[in-house]
Amino acid sequence: APHEAALLAMTAQRLARPGSKLACHARWLKRVWLPAARDLRLDQLYRALDILAEHGDGIEQEVFWHSVDLFKLDVDLVFYDATTAWFECDDEDVASESWRGLTFAPLRKRGHSKEGRERDPQVIIALAVSRDGMPVRSWVLPGNTADVTTVERIKEDLRQMRLGRALFVGDAGLYARANLTELSRGAGRYILATPIGRVKEIKDDVLRRPGRYAEITPSLRAKEVIVGEGERRRRYILCLNIEEAERQKRHRGEILAVLQLELDRLADDHPKAACRLVASRRFGPYLSLDGQGRPFIDRDKVQRAEQLDGKFVLTTNDDTLSVADIALGYKGMWIIEACFRKMKTTGLGIRPMFHWTPRRIVAHVKLCVLALMIQRAAEMATGTPWSQLVEVLERLKAVRYTAEGETIVQASRISPELALILKKIDISKPKPILAVG
Repeated sequence: APHEAALLAMTAQRLARPGSKLACHARWLKRVWLPAARDLRLDQLYRALDILAEHGDGIEQEVFWHSVDLFKLDVDLVFYDATTAWFECDDEDVASESWRGLTFAPLRKRGHSKEGRERDPQVIIALAVSRDGMPVRSWVLPGNTADVTTVERIKEDLRQMRLGRALFVGDAGLYARANLTELSRGAGRYILATPIGRVKEIKDDVLRRPGRYAEITPSLRAKEVIVGEGERRRRYILCLNIEEAERQKRHRGEILAVLQLELDRLADDHPKAACRLVASRRFGPYLSLDGQGRPFIDRDKVQRAEQLDGKFVLTTNDDTLSVADIALGYKGMWIIEACFRKMKTTGLGIRPMFHWTPRRIVAHVKLCVLALMIQRAAEMATGTPWSQLVEVLERLKAVRYTAEGETIVQASRISPELALILKKIDISKPKPILAVG
């Protein structure tokens, strides 16, 4: 069974023109020069997906460790985050699926959606990446899975990979007592962002603690704040992003200008319009009501908001890390956000998913992660973003000529720019004549 050729074809399709497996077989394979996949049947593509569902974790790990050796990647810092992918269906999955001795839990469940689609069944896609942006491992979980459950499983799976001294870096969505306890088990180390508005000791102690900021980068400042003693001791890092503070200040000024216009136009006999302003997520935080119940801009609220411009607070249980290491380590979270953006919106087309069985959903996500690994490998080898690489790589064509019963397939001319890219990614130039007959 040509599983390797089928997986190569479907992964390449994700990189070039994302679509369904049926579209891959019916249209895409006819447009590309991929001799190994020329005679693939549709059922062979689906059979290869099933193999990927069975062995996807092992394949991901094999590709990752090969990349570590090839690019000499650092694996001491692991970024973790999760996102959601929704389905256009009415009902949740109920029954689990058994296949080849494996049990796949029902995946499409309603839960907290990061895309604002609470009514649609969804799955949770979790991803761990290295500081270089190379995916380490991916997970597909039921859409109603709690954060602490995902953290417990992810941490155990990463421990089994023997990454060495892996530092877990996560966003504020993971900040909860149960998650902190789970991450600390077995001498685990973490850096987590904290939700400033929800944690009392951060509002009362961390933000009000005097002290100078140390310069980390030209736009980033940070200072350490210790709260409590002994077992109750907690280490916080208060960070200030100068550029973000200026952006937030400009943005607030624009909002307040629009809000003042809305208040000026507000008549006394329009209580519904006043209620809409107060309930607005955009204007409400800056409004209060006077004695007659009319909204006005509360300057105290504006001042409190200004005090938070550009600030974020991190917490860690690793005392060996310097303030700079912690701040820069967390700033690397943009890497995993970029990975999700590539998978969901800018190229790999993780949804819509044309599958409904749990094993096929898992295989589809694994396929997208393999395509992401290829992207990152090409970007690291060339030092060029994938969007720019594609522009050059797509100039290479296979042209078929047919005359007097004979067919010749010829490669287009290779420019010096394309030749340099092929050399960097260690791919031989194609022969001028690809096939005759």
